[in-house]
This record gives sequence, C-alpha cells and structure tokens, in this order.
Amino acid sequence: MKVILKTDVKKVGKRGEIVDVSDGYARNYLIARGLAVPSTERSMEILAIQKEDEKKLDEKNRAEAQALADELAKKTFTFQVNTGKDGKVFGSVSTKQIVQELQKQNIKVDKKKFLDTAPITGLGVTKVRVELYKGVVATLNIQLKGSE
Repeated sequence: MKVILKTDVKKVGKRGEIVDVSDGYARNYLIARGLAVPSTERSMEILAIQKEDEKKLDEKNRAEAQALADELAKKTFTFQVNTGKDGKVFGSVSTKQIVQELQKQNIKVDKKKFLDTAPITGLGVTKVRVELYKGVVATLNIQLKGSE
C-alpha cells in the first residue's frame, strides 16, 4: 500500500515522501497513529500544495537571511579588552559575548551557528563566520580595542 508520510518515520522515510509499505503496517501502525495518510489523488494534490508553500517559505526565509547577512557585513562590532605591556591581551571575546552584542541591536543569532568558534584573542579586526540559514553565511567584523 502506498502512503504519504506526515512525519519522519525511522527506517521508513521522511516527511512528505510517498512510500510503499505492507497493508497491515500501513493500516494498523502508520495510519492509526497519524504518521501517514493513504496515497489518493486528493492527498497527492494536498501534498503538492504543501510542498509549494514550503518552497515559498524557504525562499522568503533565505532572502531575509541574505539581507541580514549583507547588513551585518557592513557593520563592525567593537569590544574593549584589558591589555598589558606590548599589547598582550588578557582574556578573549567568545561567541556568547558576540551573541549578546547582537541581541542588543535586535539581531537574533544562535551561538551554535558560529562556524569559527575559537575565542578571539588578538587586537584589531577579526572576521567571524556565522550561518544564518541553510547555505547563507554572514561574515561579522569583530574589532578588539585594548585598554591598559
């Protein structure tokens, strides 16, 4: 029996896929638990509409993320750090501190999405990459200024 999966089912398939499973498994497990629906003409039409909506939403989110990435590339975020003789930096700036600075400017970024996770320890401007959306990577300019 062909069914359309409503959610991901382990060892069967992913959400939105049309899979061929045994009749008993489809009726007694997948359909009974709301994990799938029988594959009919009407359900195929609904699936096509849902996929089109998901595609439009994905394009919209990708465009918003790209606009945010372009905006972030133009800005420089400045942090003050303690320095000693010869410009030696005490401490560092972590991704958590960068996220807090972005939140002050109403920009929401998950700290787990940073691609460059090493703490920033050198004075000057450092470029840090962060993934805003699938395939959209922004480059942040982080500047460390020293104060003795």
